[in-house]
Amino acid sequence: MYFVSFPVTAGEKLRGKLSSACPVLVNLGTLQGVFMTAHSTGRKDEALSPQEQAAESGANALQANPLSKGPEGPAALVLAQEGEVVRVTLSGAWSLEGTLPSQDMQRALALLGKKGVGRVEIGVRDLGAWDSSLLAFVVDMRFLADKRGLGCDLFLPEAMQELLRLAFAVKSREGSGRDKKKLGFLESLGAAALAFPARLSDVLEFVGDIALALARLVRGKSAMRGKDFLAALYECSVSSLGIVAITNLLFGLILAFVGSVQLISFGAQIYVAGLVGIGMLRVMGAVMVGVVMSGRVGAAYAALIGTMQVNEEVDALETMGIPPVDFLVLPRLLALTLMIPLLTVVADLMGMVGGFLVGISILDLTPAQYIQSTINMVNYRHGLVGLWYATSFGMVIAFFGCYHGMRCSRSAQGVGRATTTAVVHSLVGIIVTTAIITIICNVLNI
Repeated sequence: MYFVSFPVTAGEKLRGKLSSACPVLVNLGTLQGVFMTAHSTGRKDEALSPQEQAAESGANALQANPLSKGPEGPAALVLAQEGEVVRVTLSGAWSLEGTLPSQDMQRALALLGKKGVGRVEIGVRDLGAWDSSLLAFVVDMRFLADKRGLGCDLFLPEAMQELLRLAFAVKSREGSGRDKKKLGFLESLGAAALAFPARLSDVLEFVGDIALALARLVRGKSAMRGKDFLAALYECSVSSLGIVAITNLLFGLILAFVGSVQLISFGAQIYVAGLVGIGMLRVMGAVMVGVVMSGRVGAAYAALIGTMQVNEEVDALETMGIPPVDFLVLPRLLALTLMIPLLTVVADLMGMVGGFLVGISILDLTPAQYIQSTINMVNYRHGLVGLWYATSFGMVIAFFGCYHGMRCSRSAQGVGRATTTAVVHSLVGIIVTTAIITIICNVLNI
């Protein structure tokens, strides 16, 4: 019977090996208990013979000090190739504190990559005490053989076989590893084209889920909680008011400066008031609010819901019979769609204040002149068009933030990717929506 000891340093090194090469990270502190449990399964109800009791006593003593037994010879590795079969024979005492056949280990790993090799057999002969150094090497051999499509036969002690079964029992989570293969431009384009129908179907399915959730809300059967809706309102209104006001005040200053460059040369600086007023009310105020909210709130939605996916909280909601779209998506969608138009009103006002400051301080306009010019040039219809933009932006930002959160892969890397993608898609959606509404307004002469 073989037992393995994992000192702190050995355990930490093996933890890194197994976490990178294997899908399961074995708890190194409890492996000895696993071996004893695996060995004694099915025997606990049987009486042990005197010989078995002595063997069990000796095994317990070996477990208490596992490296004190077995052959004292150094670790050795013998390579042999017969046709397409590579045989690796391990012998001696393998210990992280001792000397390992590093060159032979590298040769064995390199041999698996040569042509003509179809199978690898790993066995032992006169194996002494061993620890995680031997296990890590076998894991590397098994992982490389699987990667190259080679057969792998293991003729190892039962304790080591149990460890390997634990290590390779569970597949790695999607998105938990880095993609090593980089596709070329044409390959990436083709892969995106092939994946587009499935992605479009998934997006339409999510739109359908939201429509059903809205129908349940109208019928009074929704699982959305009022306090969640109020919390979402606070997050995308009061918490965002400061940054929205500052950014639009500065944008109004910039817009007035840019407009005055040409208007001053014609003595028409009075028209800066109309330029800033119409620009902010009609489109730029809503666009600036959309950009700020996509980076602040849209990213937060994707990260929050994505983290809940990683922690399996969304699965827990489904298990309890609560529709996740009602509970997580609907309050955020309604809150953002409702509050972005109100934030746009504040943004428009702050933008005009910025233009006002430029007009009275640099363009030599009196406050009365600037205000009267704004009243004469700006029509209320510009404000209504701006609110149309803002409402559309709110739906776009909330949709992409919640969609990528709900479709997040269950890993930390997946959460980061979902957050980044949500912001990018929100910004692209804002630009596309702006273009569509602008064309419609021009066609309708609004």
